[in-house]
Amino acid sequence: MASNKRFSRRGFLSSPAAVTGGLFAGLAENVSAVSRRNSMFVEGYGPLKPAGDELSLPPGFSYTTVSYEDEMMADGFPVPSAMDGMGTFALPNGNILLIRNHENAESGNRFLPRPAVTTSTTAGMLVPMLNTHYGPRQFAYDTAAGGGTTSIEVDPRTRRRVREHWSLVGTLRNCAGGAMPWGSWISCEETLELRAAGGYQQDHGYCYEVPITTTPGNPVQPVPLKAMGLFAHEAVIADPQTGIIYETEDQGDVSGFYRFLPTVKPTKPGDLAANSGRLEMMKVDLANNYLTALNQKAGVALPVSWVPVPNPDPRPVSVSVLGNTASAVFKQGFDAGGAIFRRLEGIWDYEGKIYFTSTNGGEVGLGQIWVHDPVASTITLLFETPNQHVLDFPDNICMSPRGGMVVCEDGGGGQRLMGITRKGEIFEFAKNIFNSIEMAGACFSPDGQTLFVNIYGRSTLRTSTPWGSPVAHPIGSEVGEKALTLAIWGPWGSGPL
Repeated sequence: MASNKRFSRRGFLSSPAAVTGGLFAGLAENVSAVSRRNSMFVEGYGPLKPAGDELSLPPGFSYTTVSYEDEMMADGFPVPSAMDGMGTFALPNGNILLIRNHENAESGNRFLPRPAVTTSTTAGMLVPMLNTHYGPRQFAYDTAAGGGTTSIEVDPRTRRRVREHWSLVGTLRNCAGGAMPWGSWISCEETLELRAAGGYQQDHGYCYEVPITTTPGNPVQPVPLKAMGLFAHEAVIADPQTGIIYETEDQGDVSGFYRFLPTVKPTKPGDLAANSGRLEMMKVDLANNYLTALNQKAGVALPVSWVPVPNPDPRPVSVSVLGNTASAVFKQGFDAGGAIFRRLEGIWDYEGKIYFTSTNGGEVGLGQIWVHDPVASTITLLFETPNQHVLDFPDNICMSPRGGMVVCEDGGGGQRLMGITRKGEIFEFAKNIFNSIEMAGACFSPDGQTLFVNIYGRSTLRTSTPWGSPVAHPIGSEVGEKALTLAIWGPWGSGPL
């Protein structure tokens, strides 16, 4: 079972009033003071100090590297870069399983034989690496795509990896996803690339299910879950009671919030592919096409309903809405009055409520955090950042076992893990001192003692074009920009996470 479901049985936000009280009511009240001071409201676990070459952490906290780009895995492939969304699972042998997305964004033409006549300097560039770096190609969904997932077994006592391997191969821009309560990870493609574009051999913009049972050399056979929609998926989460799956879309200024209602409640990996369902988009009942990014007040519950998306797998895949390129899935919901969000990304469920981030929402465009209450049929703005010092582009989120929220930033400066306390106080928990690349995929181990997080790395290989050469050469990442998965532990009980 995924770790976030285990924590949902604890005390965080346990009363109905907690949606507009406790944790986030205090945060809303503190925003103006924090804005004036341009500083964190509280220290959390204390001031950050370097705990190694990669992270600054509070006193008493330590970390170790679990996985490092280009290390050799158990299936004979090097660890890939572009480490993004991630989830944890408890294995029967007592170990922890991480399933981690890789948001590889290489053009398909780079994996195909170079045409005899072309002016491209990168066409065919990655053909020599295809079978040595991008997973077992006989399992690839698309022979010209380099993304997917890896699965990492970790010993909870040493926090060291036991083994690591490709578990989904040949997908594209696998951004985030979500851990399902029936023992699988849903990996999401954040793209709308069709097979005719960029040399790809399959359509992209789908979700895929990855069970926890894959083994080295035997990744899952990819099945696109087309009923869940064709759009720039970011993340998903399932309601363990109903099996309803909530989905975020990261399509700039015309992003939607969706739910997928399976015809049969899933109970095991494969049930989603074996059955269908219906896709719906959220509508704020106060107005058709309600704009959530502006003129919002924290703590005010807005009534919502759901409008149908009749065709979840439409062609063409994109259309223009309000002068922006939107998915055709969004357009169907928009035409029925669906709400408009700006760049929906991270999502988490807790005590029957669904928390999600709008990375560019808010008056200054630096981010919002929302909560959806399915029972009350409302959404409530929990927090809107007033400036980059407080919170800079919230992305992935997770809830801690002790009742706080961990937020990964994807801002333009220093990259941090932020904490939000039960009382609504915001603080720095960790800072990336390795480079200026985002941290992603934060999630706690099933026992709550370890926080795992990625330093993303690169989504495409660095290249160099020698003098007179018609083709660029891949040269890989510099040491200071390689991707890593880290494990953090320490005196959690002494503070708010």
